[in-house]
Amino acid sequence: MNGTRLRILHLHSSFAPGGKELRAARLMNAFGSEVDHAVVSAQPGAYGALAALDPGLAVTCPQDFPSLQGRPGPLRLLRLAKAMRGFDLVLTYNWGAMDAVLAHRLYGAWLGLPPLVHHEDGFNEDEAGGLKPSRNGFRRIALARASALVVPSQRLEAIALQAWHQPRARVRLIINGIDTAACRGVPSPDAVPGLVKAPGGKWVGTLAGLRAVKNLPRLVRAFAALPDDWRLVILGEGPERGTIEAQAEACGIAERVHLPGFVSAPSRVVGLFDIFALSSDSEQFPISVVEAMAAGVPIASPAVGDVAEMVPVENRPFVTPAGDEAALADSLARLAADEALRASIGAANQGRAMADYDEGTMIRAYRETYARAMGRSAFP
Repeated sequence: MNGTRLRILHLHSSFAPGGKELRAARLMNAFGSEVDHAVVSAQPGAYGALAALDPGLAVTCPQDFPSLQGRPGPLRLLRLAKAMRGFDLVLTYNWGAMDAVLAHRLYGAWLGLPPLVHHEDGFNEDEAGGLKPSRNGFRRIALARASALVVPSQRLEAIALQAWHQPRARVRLIINGIDTAACRGVPSPDAVPGLVKAPGGKWVGTLAGLRAVKNLPRLVRAFAALPDDWRLVILGEGPERGTIEAQAEACGIAERVHLPGFVSAPSRVVGLFDIFALSSDSEQFPISVVEAMAAGVPIASPAVGDVAEMVPVENRPFVTPAGDEAALADSLARLAADEALRASIGAANQGRAMADYDEGTMIRAYRETYARAMGRSAFP
């Protein structure tokens, strides 16, 4: 330990605002101002989720930390391992930080490195269609010294146990939770920056990083046949903005598709949506779905990750086969046409979120996992 303050190193595949990044930010906020955090992103400059942190936290982004990207040669891995010294706990996130996990595995005992907990939240487009055997083997080797492997979905838990051959004792399933009460209020019509929901307006909405794996052009096409009084509101930022805008132009609905950018507090806006929609090629346990459920909004989504199990039975007919664009479009059309159906499904969703997905349970589970890794009775 470094005095009485804990020092935690976070090594992210990206710290641009997305589900796992905003969950990490909520946990950092919950741990309070007595913990020092150092945050590193494998993608240079991808630090947008810092906006979700409480201003009173002690957070640095060390610019001299070795790159998390590159060939995993011995000297580069040694540099990564040496950079982990001086911390009390190392937290790594997703494939983009896996070289650091391997560095800890190879040099951790020799250098006396702190314990490491790895988090896996899903896959980018390069593994959305199937796992790569080479990466399975890499993970299997790299994770051998990790104190814990945290996953948010039953599907990822099965992958960790079967494809990555992780021992049962190392794998920890922690379901994503949110501040469900914060999502229940009625948002102001102008809660989305630069956009106002008109009286009687109807929105299909989503919260997503604008990345290829989210396949948001598919959502644009599925939405295109809805009546003219409907709008599609996509909240997020990322490299696919131009592709999404081009698809809206091609469908002749550019004036009905809005991309206002990232919002730091989804709980304040998600209740403006009349339908929440996903179109991803890969998900695990998307926090955005829980936020929409807590706000009393029905969900239209492909059956990716645990989505079909997350929603109550009333919503399951609108969770359609993965990749079936016509089925997604049909779900949107049926929900758009029936206000009473939307209300009844939304009420069921809200009840499920309140009962099963409150963030208090999640935060306690993370505290216990990190404390156990450090050999402590409590964290922080």
